[in-house]
Amino acid sequence: MRSSRLVIVCVAVLATLGLTATTANAAVWGSAENFATWSEGGYTVRDNVWGSGVGPQTVWANSHADWGVWADHPDTGGVKSYPHSARAIDSPVSALESLNSEFDVTVPDAGSYATAYDIWVDDHDYEIMLWLNQHGAVGPLGPRVATVDVGGHPWEVHRGSNGHNEVFSFVRQEDTTTGTVDIKSVMSWIVRQDWFSADATVGEVQFGFEITSSSGGMDFVSNEYSVAVN
Repeated sequence: MRSSRLVIVCVAVLATLGLTATTANAAVWGSAENFATWSEGGYTVRDNVWGSGVGPQTVWANSHADWGVWADHPDTGGVKSYPHSARAIDSPVSALESLNSEFDVTVPDAGSYATAYDIWVDDHDYEIMLWLNQHGAVGPLGPRVATVDVGGHPWEVHRGSNGHNEVFSFVRQEDTTTGTVDIKSVMSWIVRQDWFSADATVGEVQFGFEITSSSGGMDFVSNEYSVAVN
């Protein structure tokens, strides 16, 4: 009887955190703290819940590539979180021979979110976002300024500002959940537009889910993520 009660209590706690028993048992690390971090293999996984009026969110990870979140954010507008896995590059664009990334995700068919890279340049003066897929009431900052095929994908390019830094958003013309991106080619295109110089320093390459709403609780999973630099 005592053992049965313990199982029931454990299941209830996992449900509160947004974890299934299978996920909790399989994951090497997990947390429901808004700014929880975990490092592995030169990468950092972050829960990164930062918006206004957020709901509960739980992150789990087996590695920098195999990780995910369960999130239950209300549909009140505004980005609630950007859980992600990140690798620090810390090199000028001109010094990079190549910078490539591979991704594969499983995302819900409801809610409002974008699966996106967030790449920081010159100590957060510039932000490059690569939107691979999106759903619901979400959109990039600034007007569309170009349509370009670069880095292995066709994009609608938007240029804007969030009040702190310039934001260059590359929104893929058709959604995809898997592929590779030649990030160096994207940055070289930006340099040719004279939006920043080839001496600009690439900081972190982050990849994850920018979540605006996920009412009722939804799962976002990274099946693969890696960054190769030379």
